[in-house]
Amino acid sequence: MIDFTLSESQTALRNGAKQFAETVLSTAPALYNQHSDQRSRFESTLPIYRTAIAAGLIRGQIPVPLGGTATSPVDAALVVEEFYAIEPSVALTILGTGLGLTPLIMAGSKEQHDQFLKPFLSGKGEPLAAFVHSEPGGTANWLEEGAEGLGTTAWREGEEWIVNGEKLWTTSSAGWDKLGAELQCVVCRHTPKDQVPPSNPQTAASKILILLITRADIAANDSSAYTYLSEPTLLGHKSASSPHTRFTNFRVPAANLLAAPDGTGAKIVELTFGTSAAIVGAMSVGIMRAAFEAALSFAKSDTRGGKVKIIKRQSVADKLMDIKMRVEAARMLTWKAMSGLEREGGSWESKLEACLEAKIWCSEQVVPVVTDAMAVVGMKSYAGDQPFSRLLENAACLPLFDGGNLGVRRRQLERIIQSEGYEPWAGTYPPVSSTCGD
Repeated sequence: MIDFTLSESQTALRNGAKQFAETVLSTAPALYNQHSDQRSRFESTLPIYRTAIAAGLIRGQIPVPLGGTATSPVDAALVVEEFYAIEPSVALTILGTGLGLTPLIMAGSKEQHDQFLKPFLSGKGEPLAAFVHSEPGGTANWLEEGAEGLGTTAWREGEEWIVNGEKLWTTSSAGWDKLGAELQCVVCRHTPKDQVPPSNPQTAASKILILLITRADIAANDSSAYTYLSEPTLLGHKSASSPHTRFTNFRVPAANLLAAPDGTGAKIVELTFGTSAAIVGAMSVGIMRAAFEAALSFAKSDTRGGKVKIIKRQSVADKLMDIKMRVEAARMLTWKAMSGLEREGGSWESKLEACLEAKIWCSEQVVPVVTDAMAVVGMKSYAGDQPFSRLLENAACLPLFDGGNLGVRRRQLERIIQSEGYEPWAGTYPPVSSTCGD
């Protein structure tokens, strides 16, 4: 039986997330709107992030077996929707730490889990984690054979790795003070220095490795080894940090190797971005839901100079119906993708396909939904006391970040559909047995 009813624990989780969003996250704009630059806006939200840590919102993104409280990807979708319906910008900082921890959670050894997860399980302070992959030159084609690929390189020298290169669009990676997040999972291209190349040519994927870099590692290096260069001003997510940073002959202990350059590193990147794709689906639902609720409230309370509330006008009612159906469809597609991630069995490709569909379809509905909601309200939707301009700014980001739909996500989905033996409905129905009974 298929049942979309939330369990008692899920209902409690959703209610708790909604309350936190309404009472804590909602106060963020009053803090960051006082500042004119992206960096200052980000730093102004530190008190809210500390409150989120104390409330267990980072532990809530770490699985129970590792000391956290996360039990289900569907649960994550519930929380993300509630956060994004109220305040996407600070929500991204909170969720960005979960993304930053994902490679460590999936690929770390017991020793690495014990060492590097500890600050994020304590419920104290303001530790940030970052998944550090994107670069100034773009990374849409980072695994194309024969191309340069990632510009950030690393080679082994004794008991250390040496890292060189620049990173950009890596959420919260510079930390609160420009001296680095508590933990960065840095994706590099292996370039052996003064070593004989392998006898068999390496594929682009087999050159990828992931290193764990902490604030302690940054402090142990020369001050020029890690440099904060700039902070781009963003269209949406007004208080999020996506810094431009540089590693110069940066030394990392060999024990901090999370994923080796043998194909493992590239696979962990794919797994990380695969799961985050469905999270963007939930972000999209949150913004669409907020736009619908605002337009519905306006339509039920305003006549626009007529005799009846505009909800009674057929054109308005039709527009609201269309928005509502898209919100419901986006939520179900996201829940299906999340449910697939927690379900045992099935191929990774079928699970990834659902996550990609959630990311692409949901994020491409957001801007049209917001503009349709604005059409319901009319000229007043431009006013500063209405939420639509803020919703539209954040909506525009979703098809572009976390792997742009055009250059990254659709190409991933394309490869799955084009693959030999592709089963279109493997993520929906169990495989049909090739044998039949008498």
